[in-house]
Amino acid sequence: MSRVNQLPPDPALDADWTGICRHIVEEQKKLFAEYETIQQRDNYEGVGEGGDHALVLDRMCEDVIFAELEKLADSGGAAFTAISEERGTVLFNEGGNVWVVIDPIDGSLNFKRTIPQHSLSIAVATAPNMGAVEFGYVYDFGTGDEFLAQSGEGAYLNEERLNLEPREGLEVVGIEGADPTALAPMLAELAGKVYRVRCVGSLAISIASVAAGRFDALAFPHLSRSVDVAAAQLIAREAGALVDLGDGGLSEVGLALEDRFPVTVAATGEGLETLVSIRTVG
Repeated sequence: MSRVNQLPPDPALDADWTGICRHIVEEQKKLFAEYETIQQRDNYEGVGEGGDHALVLDRMCEDVIFAELEKLADSGGAAFTAISEERGTVLFNEGGNVWVVIDPIDGSLNFKRTIPQHSLSIAVATAPNMGAVEFGYVYDFGTGDEFLAQSGEGAYLNEERLNLEPREGLEVVGIEGADPTALAPMLAELAGKVYRVRCVGSLAISIASVAAGRFDALAFPHLSRSVDVAAAQLIAREAGALVDLGDGGLSEVGLALEDRFPVTVAATGEGLETLVSIRTVG
């Protein structure tokens, strides 16, 4: 990761995060190959620190990630705070000034039911807020697409730089949080404003899809968490999309698991304004 303003070296910030993430992806693929059926995947092990019921494979994937983080902390002396959906907040070498935000499987229900699209999401920040995210990585295991971004250096899809070319209007809008009770009022508000909606089942993938120009926007009727959004929101912003996480700026949105905030993403200011105006969260 490149440094901003020639800051002193920081083993955590200067680590090869792209390489680390790619290694994690390959290790997770090996796990998934061993657990291919719904019966093999449909096993839970308690509740994660993020508040959701955790699949055994959620925890196994998290173990793969933390093994890499431990290597970084032990061999390079890197100090950072990891925030992960299952384990919660874990300090390495007393925490330092870097935060690593992790969702081992974003789209766990898809994964459990062998619906192909689910993702790995990892973000690296220099302060515990969304505006300080410096690196974002989202890997879609369904398509094999790799999205990544470095603050100030653009966003990439499979190593090709993303240059978002917004379309007029809202032709295709991604929706997430498909609980009918929450979704129905939002869909009613979208009627007449949006041509078609699509639900992927992974918030990180849907936000990254706006960055890639696949969706014109992303609407979400619930409050979101850092583990689902931190990496993808940087990818979207670096591609040229607009991100709204509620009142105030991005620096006012914390990375802690207990923090909750709305999320709306759009390729244009008009699209963002339309979706924010109908946003209901709870």
